[in-house]
This record gives sequence, C-alpha cells and structure tokens, in this order.
Amino acid sequence: MKLHRRTFCASLALPFVAKPSWAQSGRWPNKVLHFVTPYPPGGLSDQITRFIANGVSSELGQPVIVDNRAGAGAVLGTEFAARSAPDGYTFLVAPTAAVAIAPWLRKVRFTADDFAPVAKLTSSYGLVTARKEAPWANYRDFVTAAKAAPGKYTFASNGVGSIVHLTGVLLHKQAGIDVVHVPYKGSMESMTDLIGGRVDVMYDPVTLPRVKDGMLKGLVTTNPTRNPELPNVPTLQELGFDIDPRSWFALFAPKGTPPEIVARMSEAAQKAMSAPTARQQLQLSAMYPDFEGPDAFRRRVQEDSSFFRELIRKENIQAEG
Repeated sequence: MKLHRRTFCASLALPFVAKPSWAQSGRWPNKVLHFVTPYPPGGLSDQITRFIANGVSSELGQPVIVDNRAGAGAVLGTEFAARSAPDGYTFLVAPTAAVAIAPWLRKVRFTADDFAPVAKLTSSYGLVTARKEAPWANYRDFVTAAKAAPGKYTFASNGVGSIVHLTGVLLHKQAGIDVVHVPYKGSMESMTDLIGGRVDVMYDPVTLPRVKDGMLKGLVTTNPTRNPELPNVPTLQELGFDIDPRSWFALFAPKGTPPEIVARMSEAAQKAMSAPTARQQLQLSAMYPDFEGPDAFRRRVQEDSSFFRELIRKENIQAEG
C-alpha cells in the first residue's frame, strides 16, 4: 500500500546515523542492527519499519538497516527472520497477516511460536467504504440492503487471508449477510475498481485519502473511537456492531533471543512510538501508536493466532494458488 508516502517519509530523508552510546563498551548492541520487513519498498509496512528503525537507532546508538524481503505473500521475509540467529541483531517488523494468519493458510516453515514478541507498535483504523454514488448513508444501510438480496453485493480485498478479507468475513458473520468476496493482488487495484463501481464495498484503510477528497464514501470505522481524519464517519459500536479487527504492526525477534535484549529493544521501540510526530504521521496512514510490551503482546499474539486459525478452519478459507 502507498499512503501519503511523501508526507509519511519526509522525516525519514536523513540516514539512520547513530549517536555515541554505551553500546561502544561491548554490551549489546555493538554493531549494526537489521530490521526485516516482508514487503517491498514504498508500501505501508516499509514506511512503518523505517520510522521505527530511525527511532530505535537514535535510542540505541547503532545504525539500523531496513531489509526488504518481499515475496510469497510475505512468507519469504517472515521465514527468513524466524530462521535468523537469535543474537539480537535481526528483528522482524510485520502485520497481523504475516505472523498470526499466514501459518494457517499457506505451507510455511514457521508459526507465531517461532518468534519472541518484542512490542506491538500500532493498531489500524479499519474503514469500510463504498463508491460516492452508493445509496447507503452508513454501514447499517448496507447491511439492510445485503439482507434483502443475499449474494448480490461484492466486497474487495487485497488478497485471500489478508486482514482486510478476514475483517469482512467477521463483519458479515455478525451481521448475518452474504456478500461475495472479490480478491485482488493489491489495495490500489481493488480501490480502482471500487471507485469505478465494479465492486460494492471495501474494508481497507488505504481508502482514507479518497474518502477525504470525496471520491469514496466512508460507511463505518471498525475501531472503538472515530478516526480524527474522518470525524463524520461513525464507528461500528455506534451502529450496533462490535468486532475486534485485530489489526496491528509489531516488532518480533527470532525465538531464543535473550530476554534482556528483547526488553531493551522493547523500551527503545516504545520511546520511538512516543515521539510527538508518531501519532500525526501514522494517522495519515489510518493507524495510531498502540504500544504493548513483550508480556502483554505475547498473550495477544497467542490469542490472535488461535482466533484466526479457528476462523479460517470454520469458514474453509483457502489461499489462492
């Protein structure tokens, strides 16, 4: 996804120059750190990875290299990180789909148990949108229409098993509606077809800029509070629905990384996400800082992994290809 790339990346123009620190005494870290993202340069994952790398570098006093290892639906980079040496110099920055969903959809050589959770960094403002000419004022209106015509309407996602796809599945189950899934290779392609009226709704925050400029209509946000960027779009709770989209970006270490290193990295990540610019920049990408440390986030990863395993099994969701 590319969301306000110029704005988001403006603060990232400078290289990750480390300041002198206690690292030079021989304690960790005493060399370059690597942050793996399983997605290509320029997208949302890449932007978040570079943002956190910049802050961690300043805090720990060592350069942080962003390593884009895209491919196979984020499997290649995630697997590489899982198999890296647990020496405290390789970390993974990834969303829910890469760690808690992919192992239940694809043939992979890792599960969430192959990682030491370091920190949850952000959560996402989920957003349901329709073309601007759509007759629905909000998501409740869409549900009413869908109940009257099962199988008539379609929803777009950026791929089978993506958090966007599974958010739609959860909403449809709760609302008791039958809406046909139309998967695309990416969010930009699906948004183009939404604007063109070839699909009816989309459950992806990438549409936020097009809602702001009037090209699309926001029906509902899936988070407990309204998105400050879209103050007129109601929340699910306001419309009588309630789901946890379980959508996050997080920092992981390979399993076996020393606990003291995990704890120190978590502290550095928390300081980076507490920077005054973090919330403002993330809101432009429909996200917000939402930090959790190793213990709390470990429990969340276990819960989310189990949740999506059961959802995928019950709904018989199978990966493409």
